[in-house]
Amino acid sequence: MSDPLHIDEPKIIAVANQKGGVGKTTTTINLAAALAEQGREVLIVDLDPQGNASTGLGIEMSDRKVTTYDLLVDDAPLEDAIQSLEIKNLSIIPANVDLSSADIELISNEKRSFLLHDALRQPSIDAYAFDYILIDCPPSLNLLTVNAMVAAHSVLVPLQSEFFALEGLSQLMLSIREVRQTANENLRIEGVVLTMFDSRNNLSLQVEQDARANLGNLVFKICIPRNVRVSEAPSYALPVLEYDSGSKGARAYRALAIELIENQNPSPGHRG
Repeated sequence: MSDPLHIDEPKIIAVANQKGGVGKTTTTINLAAALAEQGREVLIVDLDPQGNASTGLGIEMSDRKVTTYDLLVDDAPLEDAIQSLEIKNLSIIPANVDLSSADIELISNEKRSFLLHDALRQPSIDAYAFDYILIDCPPSLNLLTVNAMVAAHSVLVPLQSEFFALEGLSQLMLSIREVRQTANENLRIEGVVLTMFDSRNNLSLQVEQDARANLGNLVFKICIPRNVRVSEAPSYALPVLEYDSGSKGARAYRALAIELIENQNPSPGHRG
């Protein structure tokens, strides 16, 4: 009998914004944890040379023996790179500072934009039965981010509730359009999620109003609140759902996961 939770192939989502400090890694970690809590099998791909997603989930530097750098530059086997986490249904491919030189090292590789695409489609991935793969992109529109977009089915954009937030978004949208035209015609925008949202703050409310007016249904219904528990959780190497399950931040990421699941494009479809 088929498992209605699992899909034919993993849904690959690049979590991207070229601006730093918008809650990109926080969203990757906590959305992944919330999807795992919903019974989905989830892989995080840490594609940021800072390796914050790896650190935020307790992967020590000494334990990052095979990383996303090895996957891209040295064609490492996927099974050597994937590490299971103590959190049920959650795994990670970690990153370290080696990744910062990948742009230069790969520039002469004619398949340089497709390396992550091919790595995540190694036949060995089928054994893991992942439902979702979330790629934590670096805060720039470089070759690593292009690799993520070429590999992904969709892009999820965390957008900080601050002045000029929408201005920075236009450059990212242009990059998505360019990737769609040149390398991944099926790439779509999964949605924009407002982060660090403060409903008592007029600026947050104005950014939300502007985002919904400009982007319509692309903006997720749930906004991720500014919450001290979300900020504290990485220092304990935990998602906020594990650190303080009842906090406003944890509840918001659960709601985001449910909204993402409900919005899921029927393709890839459920196993029949």
